[in-house]
Amino acid sequence: MTGLANEIINGRRLCRDDDLGFLITCELDRLCEGADMLRRHFCASHADLCSIINGRSGRCSENCKFCAQSAHHCTGIEEYGFLDGQKILDECLYNEKKGVHRFSIVTAGRTLAGEDFEKALNAYRLLKSESKVELCASHGLLTQEQFYRLKEAGVRRYHANIETSRRNFPNICTTHTFEDKLECIRRAKNAGLEVCSGGIIGMGETWEDRIDMALTLSEVGVRSIPINALIPIKNTPLENLQRISENDILRTVAIFRFIVPQADIRLAAGRDLMSDCGRRAFLSGANSTITGDMLTTSGNKILQDIKMLHEIGFDTKRGGEDE
Repeated sequence: MTGLANEIINGRRLCRDDDLGFLITCELDRLCEGADMLRRHFCASHADLCSIINGRSGRCSENCKFCAQSAHHCTGIEEYGFLDGQKILDECLYNEKKGVHRFSIVTAGRTLAGEDFEKALNAYRLLKSESKVELCASHGLLTQEQFYRLKEAGVRRYHANIETSRRNFPNICTTHTFEDKLECIRRAKNAGLEVCSGGIIGMGETWEDRIDMALTLSEVGVRSIPINALIPIKNTPLENLQRISENDILRTVAIFRFIVPQADIRLAAGRDLMSDCGRRAFLSGANSTITGDMLTTSGNKILQDIKMLHEIGFDTKRGGEDE
């Protein structure tokens, strides 16, 4: 695996023409060591921290089997319309003070349109004028014109998970398609936005599905890849799935680093399925995370994450500032 890592450092890229079965069967420790070598070369020691706010909750028309916010599932989740801009700003400034690098508004629903989209634009303009963090957005399947307007409002990066492989996608969602996801990514990139796109593991997919998802993300050229481990939610179709093991999470993280070596591999939901909130994953290819004091799916608060990352040799400086 060290030899392969050196080949990748020297320009090789794994692709669909390669037989990648060895990534599934090779010794985990050796795979993780090679992935960490790639992380150190391509991403150095910087850890990128992102916080999110749920800007509109529930009543989503889509039937994604994993999601508590889908109107197709009776999960009892809190439902509310688009948040007041000042509330969003207060949360952004709180997270900025704690040391995060980027802040994202996330909204439930197939898309964001009309008055709610205008509220989002106003919120981004406010955040841009009052804070220095990088702004990200996650609002579903937008039009090309909407992406241009987000860029003008100060958004730098758009989040649109492909969730799983093309083959497995219809097993997870049927109200939109895998191609809809890819078109959303293309539109965001056409508008000059960076793209954050990943998926969820532990939804019954195969290892080949995980490799295929990584290959797709490599092909479309995303900048950041959030890897979520499924937390089965009561009254969703996936509620009875067994939780994925830590070793499987680590292997997935390492595989993604080998296939998409220059991207930020970002730990997202499910970190509390691993010991010490994923400390070992940050030594197996991961270099970024979603964090926040109000999140329930990561297991650590912001300052705990920063302390842990410093202990294992990462820096969390923002541009132009000292630790």
